[in-house]
Amino acid sequence: MDEEPLWYVAYGSNLSAERFRCYLAGGRPRGGARRQAGCRDPRPARAERVITVPGGIYFAHDSQTWGGGMAFYDPDLPGRAAARAYLLTRRQFCDVMSQEMHRAVGTDHDLSEAMARGRQRIGPGRYETVLRVGECAGRPMLTFTSPEPAAPTAPTAPYLAMLGTGLREAHGWSAERAASYLAGRPGARGAWAPRDIAGLLRPGTE
Repeated sequence: MDEEPLWYVAYGSNLSAERFRCYLAGGRPRGGARRQAGCRDPRPARAERVITVPGGIYFAHDSQTWGGGMAFYDPDLPGRAAARAYLLTRRQFCDVMSQEMHRAVGTDHDLSEAMARGRQRIGPGRYETVLRVGECAGRPMLTFTSPEPAAPTAPTAPYLAMLGTGLREAHGWSAERAASYLAGRPGARGAWAPRDIAGLLRPGTE
């Protein structure tokens, strides 16, 4: 398999480096109910970048790890989505995607269609549509999301706490800014007030 590195663009719980390490090396994230198997290659990302990408995130479906809605990326939503890019091998990228779908790691997907056309449906799962969202330092930036928008579902407190922690860690945002961003996303909007999410992000309130 071509092991030229690519950027995996994380916009959900993997904004948190601690949480993403569970996908690479195995382990159960703080607040999560499921242990990740880890990648065949458990080495850390070669580099990281703090970025935004056109579009936005929304919460939908029901997470087996966190309960409640999960974050999905929709390039057609207005605005820009806060993200964190990790430089991985293609094999690591494929293993992360497999774990998102609760599949065994070990399948090396051909990503040529995503590279060439910007979109590729790998399988029927909720995180098996790969999008090319740009380029950074001469390397392609890829993410995965739902094949089509789904009905909004409210996320749980532990999941929002993980996302908010990742936003603060990666982007240097205040608790209030991270909370306002998350509270405005479809699924969270109307179900969570910014002040309540901000409360999850302050020491001693998780």
